Amino acid sequence: MAVKLRPFVLISTALGATTALIRYRQARRDRLGRGARPVRTTSRTARNIEVAALSARVGTSTALTRARQVFASAERRIALNEDLQLRTAADVTRTLGEMKGALMKIGQMASYLDHGLPEPLRLALTQLQSDAPPMSAELTARTVAEELGRPPEQVFLEWDPVPIAAASIGQVHRAITRDGRAVAVKVQYPGVAAAIAADLGNADLLFGALGLAFPGLDPGPITAELRARITEELDYHQEAANQQLFAEHFAGHPFIHIPAVITELSTGRVLTTELATGATFAEALTWDEHERDLIGEAMFRFVFGSLYRLRAFNGDPHPGNYLFHGGGRVTFLDFGLVRRFSEAEMGNFQRMITEMVLNEDLVAFRQAVEASGLLAVGAPVSTAAVGEYFSHFYTFVSRSGRFTWSTEYASATVRQTFNASSPVTRHTTVPASFVLIQRINLGLYALLGQLSATADWRAIAEDIWPWVDRRADTELARMEAEWRGRPRGEEQAQ
Repeated sequence: MAVKLRPFVLISTALGATTALIRYRQARRDRLGRGARPVRTTSRTARNIEVAALSARVGTSTALTRARQVFASAERRIALNEDLQLRTAADVTRTLGEMKGALMKIGQMASYLDHGLPEPLRLALTQLQSDAPPMSAELTARTVAEELGRPPEQVFLEWDPVPIAAASIGQVHRAITRDGRAVAVKVQYPGVAAAIAADLGNADLLFGALGLAFPGLDPGPITAELRARITEELDYHQEAANQQLFAEHFAGHPFIHIPAVITELSTGRVLTTELATGATFAEALTWDEHERDLIGEAMFRFVFGSLYRLRAFNGDPHPGNYLFHGGGRVTFLDFGLVRRFSEAEMGNFQRMITEMVLNEDLVAFRQAVEASGLLAVGAPVSTAAVGEYFSHFYTFVSRSGRFTWSTEYASATVRQTFNASSPVTRHTTVPASFVLIQRINLGLYALLGQLSATADWRAIAEDIWPWVDRRADTELARMEAEWRGRPRGEEQAQ
């Protein structure tokens, strides 16, 4: 009887959530008047209603499809299931894209993290990487006028009202400055700050629930770090400073390019930078094996070179933030989510790598992870179990020799991060300094897996790690060594 009633329960839930959502939208239209709104809902309650309505629609569609499949032929059941997947994927993508904010970021991450997702859903979510629903030209112009004092057509010599990219916080337009420079102008969505504040208001609930599965998890540092970093991302002054930090560090680099910031045309909600063009990640995936290997090494060098030599990490590694030019040359975009690290924090990272990878000393490694705050001191788990759990994250640098990244390894890394069955995770937590670093495991590795990038990553890592600084024998290593000022052909080793 419970099975038969389930579809009706789901339908009732959907009707209730949808009715509440309709009433909310009608009241909002009455207050604000008709017209396009870039961020559909901004209050926490309203965004909860949006998510509830989405969940209910998916549940109702699933229940009705299963009911139809009962008396359908095998061929018809397959067709019904495929139709359900396509409609669900489209609905989820459309809803997250229109809501924007932190929820859209979750959709972006899901699109490239784990290839265990149903293919229609994963493919649909890839649209959120650069093709989210944009705001109207009128709203864009209004925001530019509020920030820069005049409409975009007067501020710039030329202004393209059609955005070239629309993402979770803002959208990007092409323009030409009065002195003839081609630029990209990122304009923040009106209302997105309130939307993200509403999403972050649920962070305690989310990580509190995770704490039930991971008893050692302390949600406090995680939610505090996420709030701090994502709140910074809303301030384009901060993003401009972040981007300039990376641009100055990599100035003149042979294969890493950071667009320059045009400070006089940038404010808290408008960011103007040098315009960059190039191939998308999807296009780069069609290039030959050698080119994909070069891309992989360039991305690896940028991420870990920034971390270990600049002590800063650009924490938003998703496909829409890269442009590719061949020969390993990559342009890196979007510096809103950047974490700077102290010497003490970098010392923890260095010690863990040294003990696990270079010394292969599990006792010393355990002491290092305990000192870093990742593992409770004296946790009742064996050192061998600690080594077994954490060793997965060092597989690609554990030995010299060529290693090929795969989507399977990247997905396994995601699952290992949240492996509730391991006795070790019962006693682990995520200190603030490690919160964004997890984006390397959850983002960069997924992209390297899609590229099937192959190299001697141990040698490249030792080239990057400043406490080792041993030259790798690759084309990009030689180029970067010359940029650093080391004589060509000079080998450095400890």
